[in-house]
Amino acid sequence: MKILVSDSIVEAGVQRLREAGFEVEVKTGLKPEELIRVIPEYDGLIVRSATKVTREVIQAGKNLKAIGRAGIGLDNIDTEAAKERGIRVLNTPEATTISVAELTIGHMLALARHIPQATASLKAGKWEKKLFMGTELYGKTLGIIGLGRIGREVAKRASAFGMDLVAYDPYVREGDVRDLGLKLLPLEDLLRYSDYITIHVPLTPETKHILGKRQFELMKPGVRIINCARGGVIDEQALYEALVSGKVAGAALDVFEEEPPKDNPLLKLDNVIGTPHLGASAEEGQERAGVEIAAKLISALS
Repeated sequence: MKILVSDSIVEAGVQRLREAGFEVEVKTGLKPEELIRVIPEYDGLIVRSATKVTREVIQAGKNLKAIGRAGIGLDNIDTEAAKERGIRVLNTPEATTISVAELTIGHMLALARHIPQATASLKAGKWEKKLFMGTELYGKTLGIIGLGRIGREVAKRASAFGMDLVAYDPYVREGDVRDLGLKLLPLEDLLRYSDYITIHVPLTPETKHILGKRQFELMKPGVRIINCARGGVIDEQALYEALVSGKVAGAALDVFEEEPPKDNPLLKLDNVIGTPHLGASAEEGQERAGVEIAAKLISALS
């Protein structure tokens, strides 16, 4: 059987596939039309977030039996089209959990203490101590939208900073998270009480623009927003307006509705910091993801 790896994974994952007897070809950076042209040759496909596995790709994959995503989300794979063809879709939801949770905390600290802006100022030869007065996380209320694996790991780390924790997740009961020391609230209440809000939900029709104009109006003045989940869960135009008005004091974004972002007005604001979708980009997380997806594909194709 032949497997195509169209986004980079660790060499250990590729080697594991070859040791299991599969013929593996690594071809990254394929354009959509190139992927459609070559996919008929392969029984398995491994991607990360760059490759878009559309209905057209799946229909062209006449030998395709399994698609593996070395990561959490599946929004770059047409899972419905795969289901119709009987193609298994696999991912590694636990592999990069810690990586994303730690980046979330890093963004929160950078937002509270203006670390990126102060670094840029210092490198420009300035010494602007008064300009970059920050705030402590201690005693602040953190609202967590989504209590899956990542949301729970963020809660554990934020608790160590002495933050008060509230969360919204319609699929979680109070007893399920009693050990996290947080309180479950309706979304509107979470928005009213939180000093910081972090989002950890997949992008679905239900979660698209879960934070929009009406939600920003409900928030307390000076709230700070962190999104290391998926672009599209925040209405970027509404966020921009809230930042310009001062209702939102700052935002830290790892993901955007369009990636890479082109002329995104959010990136022109001084109170916005960002990273280029680095949530899972930690050496340890990528090692786990690559090896785990290889093992899952071997099992599926065997």
